[in-house]
Amino acid sequence: MAFKTKTKTKRAVKDRRPKRKPCNFCMDKAIDVSYRDVNRLRKYVSERGKIVPRRISGNCAKHQRMLTVAVKRARIIAFLPYVSE
Repeated sequence: MAFKTKTKTKRAVKDRRPKRKPCNFCMDKAIDVSYRDVNRLRKYVSERGKIVPRRISGNCAKHQRMLTVAVKRARIIAFLPYVSE
């Protein structure tokens, strides 16, 4: 007769997720993300010129959408470069 043994699964460890970073714009109670604030926008653009994704930057969805629009506007007006050389 073969007896069934219980195997422990690491479900508790696998389901544990790291705590999300708080949104910097929500912490500052920013209503609007301005395309003219180049120093702040530069933090959310990588060295290669790509917009940093939400899961890495820690922004909420609302402010990430506003951030992408602001970065694109700053690029059109030439406040920010499209690519770094």
